[in-house]
Amino acid sequence: MKNPIRIGTRDSELALWQAHTVEKQLQDLGYQTEIVAVKSDGDLQLDRPLYELGITGIFTKTLDMALLQNRIDVAVHSMKDVPTALPQGIIQSAVLPRANVLDLLVLKQEAPDFENQPATIATGSLRRQAQWLHRYPQHTVVDLRGNVNSRLKKLHESTWAGAVFAAAGLERLGKSPAQAITLDWMVPAPAQGAMVVLNRADDWGIQEAVSQLNDPETEICVHIERQFLRTLEGGCTAPIGAWAKYNEQTDQISFEGVVLSLDGKKRLSMSETIPVQDWKKAGYYWAQKILNAGGNELMTEIRAQLPSNQS
Repeated sequence: MKNPIRIGTRDSELALWQAHTVEKQLQDLGYQTEIVAVKSDGDLQLDRPLYELGITGIFTKTLDMALLQNRIDVAVHSMKDVPTALPQGIIQSAVLPRANVLDLLVLKQEAPDFENQPATIATGSLRRQAQWLHRYPQHTVVDLRGNVNSRLKKLHESTWAGAVFAAAGLERLGKSPAQAITLDWMVPAPAQGAMVVLNRADDWGIQEAVSQLNDPETEICVHIERQFLRTLEGGCTAPIGAWAKYNEQTDQISFEGVVLSLDGKKRLSMSETIPVQDWKKAGYYWAQKILNAGGNELMTEIRAQLPSNQS
């Protein structure tokens, strides 16, 4: 391959960290690379909650266009930001080994008894908001947008008790605060902690190069989670969590999935373990279980409450 591989990325610190991680791995394989950073609509429009912007693809469509217009060769994303249906002409070439999948509550100050008192918690995620309110209905949840650094700054300058972050993002940047609580009860977003690399479907040389970075275990687990999400949401953003884990000792996959009403008052969940060879349609079947157990009605309720561009 004579020309350098042009690696497209958002220009936030975390996105650039991810792009440079891919760059380093490609360089270790002998490829020349070049980083191309762009701003997405999701980075530019910080004054409205994500669900009002049309969250599907808000962080990825700028790079999608750059790919299709041959201005970059690959795009690197946090996989949880990528729509479950990729644009025509774009394919997934690699999923990197997964980092920490859990969420963290970053506290503004030490507050050991905040759980039993009225408190304000910040997050820009409907999933986190609904799960938090389900567990702590006495709390208030406010919107929080921006990159990791700006969100940490807003928390420091606020009167909030804390804010919820993905552990992986903080860990990758070396910014995990001492005053943080791991939310092991909160079901993560589908594909949280995973990085994905996309390329043009007709660019076989690039696909061959990048596919060497793929981690099969992570690829299977996030496939299940995203299939669960796609089957449930039907084009509608909703508070949905999913986590598939591979157990090497038993050669099984355990799964936990959840969908909640926007206010957190209604919660439908399921968990199951299967042999790893049954993974291909597992997310679909588990989503159908949720839908048949009241999920259809709940999703109809959610669509009615969201802006029209979300349903």
